[in-house]
Amino acid sequence: MYKAGIGYDEPHNAKEMTINEFRALALSFPETEESSHMDHPDFRVGGKIFATIAPDGERGMAKLTPTQQETILRIAPRTFEPASGAWGKRGSTMIKLSEADEADVRHALNAAWRNTAPPKILSKYD
Repeated sequence: MYKAGIGYDEPHNAKEMTINEFRALALSFPETEESSHMDHPDFRVGGKIFATIAPDGERGMAKLTPTQQETILRIAPRTFEPASGAWGKRGSTMIKLSEADEADVRHALNAAWRNTAPPKILSKYD
């Protein structure tokens, strides 16, 4: 159950998200293309990466801002964690698919897509 300001105090998803479900969710955003970077799938808008699937196949990644990352870590701490190193400090956020709730992942991917999409693309969908 979600508690405002605290996060989830018990498991909140009925089942883990699969790679294909993560992929479908990422590809559901306008003008998104799947490509590959460093031998693992990535998702791009306007030629820029906004999400990836980790090589281990157990996690996804969304390029959030540090403020967005801080918020989502409070909301769903079991699902989200900063990426390692400088990427994580800049907002890149790992998503544990085994703990993922579709609504939380959709929210994170929407923010990542909006952070990355060029203004010309954004204006078409606002």
